[in-house]
Amino acid sequence: MATCEVCGNSYEKAFTVTMEGRDHTFDCFECAIHALAPACSHCGCRVIGHGVGEGGHVFCCAACAEHEAAGAARRH
Repeated sequence: MATCEVCGNSYEKAFTVTMEGRDHTFDCFECAIHALAPACSHCGCRVIGHGVGEGGHVFCCAACAEHEAAGAARRH
């Protein structure tokens, strides 16, 4: 059994995600999102969809991008 790197749970159905050349082991998608998904530059929530990007910043939605005056933010 593998052990989740976020919660420490040992689980027979754990899975591995390779990101930027590093392997990460999780027992659920919630832990994978917590560890790997970018955080919105405005509100801090995890961006699990396409998000909005501008000037090297990632936002969860257009409203957060507008709050940060990102201007011509583009959807991913």
